[in-house]
This record gives sequence, C-alpha cells and structure tokens, in this order.
Amino acid sequence: MSSSLILAAPQPFAATEASSPLAWVLHDGKAGMRSQALGLAEATRFRFIEKPLDIRRPWSILPPQLWPLSRRTVRDGEARLGPPWPDLVIGCGRNTVVPALAIRRAAGRSIFLAQVQDPRIKRSEFDLLVVPEHDRLRGPNVIVSRGAMHRVTQVLLATERSRFPALAALPRPVVTVLIGGSNKAYRLTLRRLGEIADAIGGILCESGGSALVTPSRRTGAAGQKLIRDRLAGLPAIVWDGTGDNPYFAFLALADAFFVTADSVSMISEAAATGRPVHIFDIDGGGAKFARFHRLMREAGITRPFAGRLEPWTYPIPQDTARGGATLRALVLSRLDQWPQV
Repeated sequence: MSSSLILAAPQPFAATEASSPLAWVLHDGKAGMRSQALGLAEATRFRFIEKPLDIRRPWSILPPQLWPLSRRTVRDGEARLGPPWPDLVIGCGRNTVVPALAIRRAAGRSIFLAQVQDPRIKRSEFDLLVVPEHDRLRGPNVIVSRGAMHRVTQVLLATERSRFPALAALPRPVVTVLIGGSNKAYRLTLRRLGEIADAIGGILCESGGSALVTPSRRTGAAGQKLIRDRLAGLPAIVWDGTGDNPYFAFLALADAFFVTADSVSMISEAAATGRPVHIFDIDGGGAKFARFHRLMREAGITRPFAGRLEPWTYPIPQDTARGGATLRALVLSRLDQWPQV
C-alpha cells in the first residue's frame, strides 16, 4: 500500500465554479456503477456531464480486451461521443475502459483519465485508478479505498430526508433494509429471502420500530412480492420501484441497517451514515468479497447478523471525499490554469 497514492484529507469546497474543468462521467447504466462514477465526480466539485453509455452487441458480451479502440463501438444515448471534448473523463467498470481511452485518442490531446475499479487492461494509460482495498491493485497512480465510491454526503441525506417528510413519523427505531440479489458471486434464493423477511419481522415485533425496505433490480419480481407478503401488516414500507426513488431518504432515516452480503456499493453507502450495518449472509461469495467483508468487520463498520438489533458506532469512512480531493488536485495541477479553492 505504501506505493499507492495517499488520499489527501478532504477540504471544504466552494460551489462548483462555472469556469472549472469539465468532466465526462461514463457508466453503463447499472445503479452501482452510476453511483460510484457520479460520487467521485461530485466530490471533485468540477462541472460534469453524465454520459450513460449504450453498449451494444457484440461489445456488450465481449471483454474489453477484444474491443477495438474506437468510440464508434458505443453511443451516449442516441449520440456518438464527440467534441467539444472534456478536460477529464471519469469511468467506472469494465464497459467504460475502452470508451475512455478512445475519447482521449479522438480528442488528440491529453485528457485526464480517472477510472473507478481495476480496468485490467492498459492500466498505465490511466492517470488515476481508484480501487477498493480488497482488489489488491497497487501502484504509483492508484488510490486505495476501503469500500466503493458513492454519492452519500450529509448534505444529500438532509436534502433527501426533507423530500419525504411523512417518513419522519414512523415509529423508532427505523431499520433500513437493503436487498440485493444473485450475481456472479452470490445466489439469493427465495427461501433465503423469506428467512430475511421473517428476521426483519421479528426485529420489528421485538423493538417496536419500523422498517424501510428497498429491493434492487436483482431481487426480481418474485422476490419483491415475497418480501411484501411476509411484511404485510407490520410497520414496514417496501419500495415498489414506482414514483420518486426514496433510497437516499431511507439511508438518512435509518437508526440501523440490514444489508445482503452481495453488494459492496450498498454496504459502502450504508457505512457513510455512521449507523450500524448488519450483514445478511447469502449463498456464495468469493475471495474478493471475503476480503471486503473482513476489512469492514475489522474497521468496526459491519457485523454479521446475529438474530437481533445491535447498537455500535464507528468513524464514518471518508474515502469518496478524499478521492475527489486528490483527483481535483491532480487535474488542477495538470491544467495549471484554474485556481484551487
């Protein structure tokens, strides 16, 4: 770790300057990738334009190593990626690696490239890599974070809490439950989902509090219905995916969290509140996830669910703020024309 970039302490930033460097934020539309890329961009306080990429076949099913180095393989919505070019490109995930490199080549100038997660190819061509500690990538252009980049700040939490005032009347303690689903490493079965829902119901009966539950797209329609059915009649709100997304309000109102083990992003976002984070284990895992969970337990942030609601505290991780401050300083130093604040 000593060979990696040291994350500078976060500094208070002024409002985003109209003349500041411009960033493009690339992601493939997946919620976790979008949150990480936008979180880092927002932490720089630079102007940015979100560029969700339309990755089409055959590239969507091929590893980046097989992509041609051309921006013609992807679209930003219905438009090709083209000038005017940005000063900085922030990407997250494997589907943004080749587009970021192609943008710099097409621009014909030294656009600063920052990549969240290990790009695995052409690492030396990126000016800055932001990777979680459990990925084990280290180097002179690497920032190491404990968890995932995210958008959660105290300002955002306060704003989102005020957008859903009715939730403030719920009986305390409020437990926020973040449900993921099956992925390449984990398998979340309906049986396990039923056990999780029953555990939440038991906690509510014991504590006299309420639950705010947000399933993910990976939970699936059958899983979401099962959760709603099992918690029916209890003081629980299960978001059905319609209307304004209350996700950040659910984070803001939580006295404690219960999160399935499959999502580094959701666990990192819960940890940004400083509230206890109980982990629901599910089938599967892998070496990287095992390292992540061990690091979070050792930091005092998470604990495996032990059948009850437990109180504890820990210092809130500042990885995103520090990553944004470091990236900001590097870009300003490179451009040497915008004053630091």
